[in-house]
This record gives sequence, structure tokens and C-alpha cells, in this order.
Amino acid sequence: MATVVAVCISEKKGERKKPMESVELRENHGIVGDAHAGDWHRQVSLLAQESIDKMRGLGLDVTAGDFAENITTSGIDLVSLPIGSRLQIGETLLEVTQIGKECHTRCAIFYQAGDCVMPKEGIFVKVITGGVIIPGDEIQNI
Repeated sequence: MATVVAVCISEKKGERKKPMESVELRENHGIVGDAHAGDWHRQVSLLAQESIDKMRGLGLDVTAGDFAENITTSGIDLVSLPIGSRLQIGETLLEVTQIGKECHTRCAIFYQAGDCVMPKEGIFVKVITGGVIIPGDEIQNI
């Protein structure tokens, strides 16, 4: 079963995100209070705990939110999801809009963490149906 490990936000782009007890997602906006929310295709970012564990295996002291992901997942192969896939998490419905991203410059996360898996292994979604997400919520690929 795929689940949410952590939900995280930051006030500014390019920063590590802080884990929260819950986050509120707003339709066509993203996570309320997060710097990346807005009217665009990368409203919410997801990264697998398995990717973070890979970086930990290389000796990096990193955890959920350190790669600026909003939702840390477990048990789902995010990068294999085709664009347009829909994920049900709690009461929310999300649509995959982008797999990975191009990093033109080394951001603060790269310098803080020593590497960044987000460009290769993170995915981005837009919010179709809003609601609240908490750690432990089940993730369903519908």
C-alpha cells in the first residue's frame, strides 16, 4: 500500500520545507501557505522516501522536506506514473503534470544537502479536488 510519509511547506522557493501535521490543498492552487502554490502546473511536488533513503545511503543527513518536496511518499514508483495520472490522497484528487525538472543552477538545496534527487525523481501535480492531507494517508493511483 502506498502512503504519505510526510507533508511539508516553505514560505520561500529554493528552501528546505518543514514537516507539518497536515496541509490543506486548494483546487487549482496547491498547498495553502506554500511558496510554490499558484496558478501553474507545478502546484505540489512529491518525492519518494525511497529516493531520500538513497541519498542517506550516500552519507547525506537528509529527511522529509529537505529536497523541497511537499509530499513525501512510500510504496509508489512516482517516476513511472505517466503525465495525466490521477492520485487520490485522502479527500484530495491530484493530476500528474510533470516528471522531474530541469535545474539550471545549483539551488540552496543542492548546497545544503550536497546533491538533489528532486530533478530526477520528483514529480509535480496540480490539485483537481482540494482537501486536507496528513501523514499516513493512503495514496491510490486511479
